[in-house]
Parts: sequence; C-alpha cells; structure tokens
Amino acid sequence: MALKVVLDAAGGDLAPVETVKGAVEAARLHGLPLLLVGPEASVRAELAKYDTTGLDLEVVDAPEIVGMEEHPVAAVRSKKRSSMNVGMGLVRDGKAQAFVSAGNSGAAFAAGLFILGRIEGVERPALAGIYPTLAGPMLLLDIGANADVRPQHLRQFALLGSAYVERALGRSNPRVALLSNGEEETKGNAVVQEAHRLLRESNLNFVGNVEGRDLPTGTKADVVVCDGFVGNVAVKLSEGLSETLFSLIRAEIGRGIVSKIAAAALMPAFRRIKARLDYEEYGGAPLLGVKGVVIIAHGRSKAKAIRNALRVAAQAADQRLVETIAEGLAAHTEEMGSV
Repeated sequence: MALKVVLDAAGGDLAPVETVKGAVEAARLHGLPLLLVGPEASVRAELAKYDTTGLDLEVVDAPEIVGMEEHPVAAVRSKKRSSMNVGMGLVRDGKAQAFVSAGNSGAAFAAGLFILGRIEGVERPALAGIYPTLAGPMLLLDIGANADVRPQHLRQFALLGSAYVERALGRSNPRVALLSNGEEETKGNAVVQEAHRLLRESNLNFVGNVEGRDLPTGTKADVVVCDGFVGNVAVKLSEGLSETLFSLIRAEIGRGIVSKIAAAALMPAFRRIKARLDYEEYGGAPLLGVKGVVIIAHGRSKAKAIRNALRVAAQAADQRLVETIAEGLAAHTEEMGSV
C-alpha cells in the first residue's frame, strides 16, 4: 500500500483555501497520495479551482470543524465527526500513515492522545519545533502542548528530543540543554532546578542550562528543553523579531537610490537568509510521543507551509518516526532504569 498522508483541510485560519492549495502543490511536486478531510462540499469547491489530473487526492467528508478558539478537549470529545477526529482515526486504523493540521493545536494534541494513544512509557507527549540557528536547525521542545510540567516531564522531553534528533536526523549523541534564566544549575524555578538534577544524573549528553540569547546561535545544544508556555513564547518572539527585521530592511532599502542599487546586488543573499528564518520552510512541528506521525502547522499557514508540512509528514512516516522514537526511548529508559 502506498504511503498516504491525511490533511485536515478545514484546520487553520486560512482553510480551506490555503490548505487545499498546499495539498495540490504537495501532490504535484512530491507525488504524495493525500486524503483531504473536511466538509466535502467546501473542499471539493476549492479543488475544482485546480487541474488535478493525475494527482492522488481523495476527499473524506468530515462535516464538523474544531474552531481555533474552542476548548480543545471539549471540542474533541463533542465533535466526533470533526476533521480532526476523522483524520486521526484514519491514521489509527491504518488507512493513512501521517496526519497534518494547521488547526487548533490543543485539539490536535488532545486528539492525538485520545485517538492514537501514547507510545509505551510516554507520560506527556511534546510538540517539538525545528528552531533555525546560525549553526543549523535545532530542536526545541515543548513549544505549546504542555504549559505546566513536572521535572520528570522535562527529562522525558529530553529523551524524546534526543531520540528524534539521533535517529531521525542522524546526529549521534546529541547535546541536550535546559532553557533557563542563567547557565548556573541554581538558576530557574524549582521545576527547572530539579529537572537539571535529573538530567545531570541521566545517560543523556546533558550540557547544562542555556539562556534565551543562546537559542539563535545554536552552538551549545542540539536539543533544548522547556515547558510549553516558555517554548511557545520563545518561538513566537523569534518569528516576530524575524518579520520585524525584514520589514526594517525593506523600509531602509527604499529610502534612496544608493540603497536601492546596493539592495539589488544583495537581494539573493537576503532571500537565502529569509528562507533560513522562515517557519514556512519547515512546514510544521512533530508531536512526539503519540502512536502515529502528527505534524502541527502554524495556525496562519499559507499553501507553502502546508505543502512543506505534508512533505515533512511523509518523510517522517517513511523514516518510521514512531518506531524509531519508541526504540530510542526504550534504549534510554533501559539504561536509566525508569523514566
């Protein structure tokens, strides 16, 4: 059976216009067989705008939609025929191998727990984001799934992240760090300080604490661990700073003829830098710890981000992400005695 990816075509601020457009692009560019889940009439109406000849695009009706402002758990439990629930069910039942959504991230987390379930030994799945740095991509987790955590959860996030980076990204013995307000082990709140002790005693390649200013350089760690509240703030602050920086550059470029001439020569470099900092290039963040490949994209994702999220999901399924995470987690857990 060909590997299939489910897209929550109704999820996100710009759905179904941008989700369907991204699906068509992914099917055309990468040859992906896709299941588009959402209210059938609206999804088909968007598909009709494109030439889909030869593309493997199937529409699965899911008449209910989980809104971005809805309570995640309540929505997942009450809207059984939502695109979120139906899509996750297709993965659970083996009719697809991965799920992508730009919808309510809390609902995607809840649906992943309720419908797919957790990998054995996982207490709290975590949302892991690829953070662009000067040294290359770095994994930051959690970035939104768990606002309140205990020290052992942070240690498990480190295990999940380390297993992912080591086995899926091919970095042996990845460096793991805690995000705190200082490098000293006495810095941070009580949870961070206790997590520091647990990680120091673990068999992971723990390099200690890093500060917020260390994130953009990426020179100190391959995996950075924090709670979902701090991680989400860090990611969105970085996105805002990136957008502001390029807005300032565009404004300065337009101030005079000399600036415009210089900008023309530097434009290829500007484009390369923007691509390295653009979240749309990475598509979405994997939800690590559930028994299925789940990629959660930004709520305001346009077609480019959706296309890349679908590509990332297909690659993760092809690389047996769930199995490699489970194997890596089991190996670390066995050495440590227990998680």
